[in-house]
Amino acid sequence: MASEPAFTILGPAIPRSPVLLAVPHAGRGYPEAVMARARVPMDRLRALEDRHADRLVDQAVAAGATAIVAHVARAAIDLNRDPREIDPAMIDGGIGSGGDTGGLVMSGKVRAGLGLFPRRLPSCGELWRARMTADDAARLIAEVHEPYHRAIAERIEETRRQFGTAVLIDCHSMPPLPVRQAGGPVRIVIGDRFGAGASAAAVDLVMAVIDGVGLRAARNHPYAGGYTIDRHGRPRRQVHAIQIEYDRSLYLDAALDAPTAQIEGCGRLLAAIVAALEASFSPDMPIAAE
Repeated sequence: MASEPAFTILGPAIPRSPVLLAVPHAGRGYPEAVMARARVPMDRLRALEDRHADRLVDQAVAAGATAIVAHVARAAIDLNRDPREIDPAMIDGGIGSGGDTGGLVMSGKVRAGLGLFPRRLPSCGELWRARMTADDAARLIAEVHEPYHRAIAERIEETRRQFGTAVLIDCHSMPPLPVRQAGGPVRIVIGDRFGAGASAAAVDLVMAVIDGVGLRAARNHPYAGGYTIDRHGRPRRQVHAIQIEYDRSLYLDAALDAPTAQIEGCGRLLAAIVAALEASFSPDMPIAAE
């Protein structure tokens, strides 16, 4: 494994806000065992990253929210995938008892090469020159994926005990969407798994804050949310999970690599979303679960 921790929890030790932020895909840590198998240069593997999306949470954390930020790169393991979404052809010898995932799930993401362990990208084809060992796969699940989601679940429960509710915002970035619809380009996509992850009122509020700064947002299309929303969103128990996807061109340079000064404005928007949710989820004005 990489020498740095798999993730960091930023913010107060005791929740001061009902809102929790998570950043699964901005990690820039590439374990040696992963790099030893790569058949493509580092810059191709970096195409999987949500480049600098971890910077988007800074202002919300400074205002009192908590953020759980992954450091291990998505090329090594995708924290927004079910741990059973594994392409068995990637594993030397298959997944045995040391990495038992209770039966593999051959989802559309796996078939597209973007399962728990990403396999290929359209721009460069296969990413790896050799299969990973079952022990390495099991180790990444046990040391990165499970602790990351356990930390989210524990913080959600602690927050819910304190505030009576909890809101998880799963922070991502996306390539600029190619289709321009009436009203201008969509720059942000909000996903709630079509209502399964959060109350409609909570998502309506997020959409209204985005609209208030003059950006156009879409709901659940083309990104409805992934494993994180499925696993943690329980609106009937007052646990709401919402995915937010920022168009990378909002805060990165023309190469979609380095952050620009506009990243501060994107961070302010996320902090404003957190503040609006905090106000609406105050004890005297709860948002009803659906």
